[in-house]
Parts: sequence; structure tokens; C-alpha cells
Amino acid sequence: MAGQPPEWANPGSAAPADRATTDGAVETRPVESRVKFLGHALHQQLIPFPFALLATAVIFDVLYLVTGADDLATVAYWMIAAGIIGGVAAALPGFVDWLGIPGGTRAKKVGLLHGAGNAVLLVLFVTSWVLRREAPESPDAVAYVASFAGFVLALFTGWLGGELVDRHAVAIDEGAHADAPHSLSGRPAHEDQAPQVRR
Repeated sequence: MAGQPPEWANPGSAAPADRATTDGAVETRPVESRVKFLGHALHQQLIPFPFALLATAVIFDVLYLVTGADDLATVAYWMIAAGIIGGVAAALPGFVDWLGIPGGTRAKKVGLLHGAGNAVLLVLFVTSWVLRREAPESPDAVAYVASFAGFVLALFTGWLGGELVDRHAVAIDEGAHADAPHSLSGRPAHEDQAPQVRR
């Protein structure tokens, strides 16, 4: 009806996500994660680890450049190694979730850019790590360029990840609302009535 808010704008209804239908219409429903652990998207549980490790490695690199303390560069070397492993582990469930996003949607395009960008930043950090192997305590300039470029790219791909969840409702349970039953209850998110909006 004209002038009525869309269904997803009402409390307790599903969050919006562009989903193309067979007749060309757009259906507004969230896209649930296909890979979950304890009721939550596994990709979202894993991704903080590589992001934190790789970002902290860059911080240790900066501290090494300022202080010249060899131990700081060595710590950065091992943090990069751990971050790469964590990034690969997080990428696998993320890729499976991306496959579940309907084709022809903005979310599918954003997800592709998010995943491709993360693949590139992993390559940059792998390059930095390989260049450090001979002397982790004193990396050369190219190793720094690679890791710093990866860090800048991570800021962008992290923002894209936020877009996927916050704007395109990817990895959101259908019917999610502020009073939904907890994830381990075995009940659907939409089961309990959502609270009324207070004005």
C-alpha cells in the first residue's frame, strides 16, 4: 500500500537484503550463513584473529623502525605467519557464505570485492613474510611496503565486510530482532514477538 513502510522496517521483521526473484522483483530478506558454529556465522567468528594479528604486526614494524629493537621485527614476523594462517581459515567459510548470496544483487558484488581484496592482502602479507625469512630481525624495505599496503587494503575490505552485514543483511538470521531467542535454543529467531518501538 502506498505510503506504508516496507515490511522489514517493522519491529521483528526480517532485515533487508537484496534478493532477486525469478520474476525480476526484489525480495527483502536476510541471507543466513551456511557455515555456523554454536549458532553464529563461523566467518565472523574467525576473521577478527587474522585482522588483529596482521594489524599488530604492522604496529610492531613501526615500533621497530622507530626504536631499532630487533626483537620487535621478529615478533612482527611471527604475527604475520599466524595472521596468514588465520586468514586462510577465515576465508573458507566466508567463500561458502558468498556462494549463498543470490546472484545479480549488490551484496553479491560487494562480497566478491570483499573476498578478492582479502585474497590480495593475504598475498601481500605472504610476500612480506617470505622476504623476511632469511633475517626476520631486520626486514628489507620491500617487506615493509608489502605489509603496509596489505594493512591499508585491510581497512577497505573490513569496511566492505561491515557493508555486507549492516547494509545487505548477509549472515543475519531470518526474522532477527531485539527479543529473539538465543542461538543455542534451537528456536528460530522470529519465534518470540519483537518489542514495540518506543518513541
